[in-house]
Amino acid sequence: METSLVPAPLALVTGASSGIGLEIAVRLAELGHDLLVTADDDQLALAADGLTQHGRAVRAVRADLTQAAGVDALVADVAGTGRPLDLLVLNAGVGAGGAFLDVALEDHLRTIALDVVAPVRLAHALLPAMVARGSGRVLVTSSVGALMPGPYYATYAAAKAFDLSFAQALRYELRDTGVTVTALLPGPTDTDFFERADMLDTRVAHGGKDDPADVARQAVDGLLAGDEKVAVRSVRARGQAAAGALLSDGAGAALQARYTEPLRTEEPAEG
Repeated sequence: METSLVPAPLALVTGASSGIGLEIAVRLAELGHDLLVTADDDQLALAADGLTQHGRAVRAVRADLTQAAGVDALVADVAGTGRPLDLLVLNAGVGAGGAFLDVALEDHLRTIALDVVAPVRLAHALLPAMVARGSGRVLVTSSVGALMPGPYYATYAAAKAFDLSFAQALRYELRDTGVTVTALLPGPTDTDFFERADMLDTRVAHGGKDDPADVARQAVDGLLAGDEKVAVRSVRARGQAAAGALLSDGAGAALQARYTEPLRTEEPAEG
């Protein structure tokens, strides 16, 4: 009697060349998922090579998700696998640090394009097949920074607030479809975010940070369980989340500004 082999579940992870995205991909590979990973930097190929050591099929697609053409190419690549997409991890993101008027408009628009427009495009393109199949898991990376106004990275904090609201709204709309949507709210994490966002001259960049592998483990556990939110359980992340829940917008903005405002050269950063 012949037995058919059940293919491994397939996961798409955006922003998978480093940081939380890479660690989520590692964890999913360890748990037996085949991977389609994407980013728009030279580290992607090396990251994909490392992921293959877990014995899963890994396909790397370099795509600029700030552009509609990049999103369309990625969606076409998913379709080209001929396989259903079981997990969709919308993790790619970038920030633009500094006072709003001091930062080039193009940097703000890139933040919005990658952190807001790309997840909307990808969700709109890829969720219908999940809904039609009646199963699927989606993770949207937001941030505890979404819980308060974010001076000195205003478009990033606003984008992450959008991501949180978007994920929660989608979750409600899809509640009877078999598809779940989970929002991830990490705190400051030891990735290259602060360098890429030009925020190395801030207190938050020099303060304590969470291990991205720990964040990824919590994220994947919550994703696979179909949880509504994964609020990272470290002391610093919980403290920031609690402040966001208790403080007025003005007080929250003042608190965030203390950590995100560029330091004067004569002022030492707090460790």
